[in-house]
Amino acid sequence: MFTTTEKFMTVSDSAAKRIAVIRDQEGKDDSYGVRVAVSGGGCSGLSYKMEFSNAPEAGDHVVEDKGVRVYIEKKSLLYLVGTELDFSDGLNGKGFFFNNPNASRTCACGESFAV
Repeated sequence: MFTTTEKFMTVSDSAAKRIAVIRDQEGKDDSYGVRVAVSGGGCSGLSYKMEFSNAPEAGDHVVEDKGVRVYIEKKSLLYLVGTELDFSDGLNGKGFFFNNPNASRTCACGESFAV
């Protein structure tokens, strides 16, 4: 596990609030963070994965931002450096999305990207 105070990935205020709400709804305590990964798939070639986790896995990079612990898989770190996890509940879409400066192209739904 690699932990740092340097922000390889950030969490917006709206995403932090929404994560707290969902965590409470699912009966998870504050020990749970969010595991973020990138895998092959989607219409642009790479897809984001996100799930709750209460412990890092071997090789994870751990970041805390706005009270949210984020576990980033080692093999996904290069794809996610500088990315902000955000949440929107507006008219133009609802849900979590990634503001990823490394993405050269994204699909219309925002769930996949290419570098």
